[in-house]
Amino acid sequence: MKALVYTGPNSLVVRDEPAPVPLADEVLVRVEAVGICGSDMHAYHGFDARRPPPLILGHEAAGRIATGPRAGERVTINPLVVDPSCPYAVEGRWHLSPTRQIISMPPRPGAFAELVRIPLRNVVAIPDAMPVAHAALAEPVAVAWHAVKVGMQRLHQPLPACRVVVLGGGAIGLAAGLVARLFGARDLLLGETNPLRRETVLAEGLAVYRPGHDEPPDDSIDLVIDAVGADATRATACRMVRPGGVIVHVGLLPGQGGLDIRKITLQEITLAGVYCYTPADFAQTVEALARGRLGALGWIEQRPLVEGSRAFADIDAGLVGAAKIILET
Repeated sequence: MKALVYTGPNSLVVRDEPAPVPLADEVLVRVEAVGICGSDMHAYHGFDARRPPPLILGHEAAGRIATGPRAGERVTINPLVVDPSCPYAVEGRWHLSPTRQIISMPPRPGAFAELVRIPLRNVVAIPDAMPVAHAALAEPVAVAWHAVKVGMQRLHQPLPACRVVVLGGGAIGLAAGLVARLFGARDLLLGETNPLRRETVLAEGLAVYRPGHDEPPDDSIDLVIDAVGADATRATACRMVRPGGVIVHVGLLPGQGGLDIRKITLQEITLAGVYCYTPADFAQTVEALARGRLGALGWIEQRPLVEGSRAFADIDAGLVGAAKIILET
């Protein structure tokens, strides 16, 4: 099969790879669309020891089942593979299981390829009318869905009554803004440094500002969702959150600085780390995307898988206005 293979820092090549062989509880999915994630970029730069080259990256995928009695069915993939008998899985919090694996990380090759193997329990059927590129958004949007839900659970008032700021206009940040709007947020603002991405955010009908310019006042925001996770955005979140407010930290850039522990303590700020999503979050996200509840999804750009190396380079260079590039086989 053809695959886009990470071969070393800043190096991706399209080449023939052996087709995966599914285990007894697995199926092969013929990949039709797969998104480029920030974690793929992190690995591409050589910064992720968990993803050593050579490796097929990619975990935001959708396509058709190619094996077994459900062959031909259109599906999107939940890439988190967990032992269903794990206590965390029994609780419904599969994403926190110490047994979890994810495609695109050994021992599971990813979906920048014509075929990927995945347990049957990890595929979710999609309607015939749903564009496959939209189905490939289920994974990143589910991350945002989970982040907004966690924030809502920790607020002391309903979301429609809150001032909400999302830091970052990439796929997770933009999706968090769209999910928050769906859940009733009315006073909602998104911060993004890249002018091309600010245009993309505006096109989705969300208010956006340039960080460092026209920022909300200090101590004024009920819920801050940090979809970047850098020292600077953590400091910004701490500065703008109001006493008794909530910071949801979903970004995963390197670094640990920026937190104002004194303010968090003295003003009883809730700081919630969030990771991935539950199976329920994933299923609800697929339904919302299929029903068009998150807008027209005009913030994606579609390119052929064979041009994947150029797509990574363009993202690196800041030349991409789209919040998400979807590669198609």
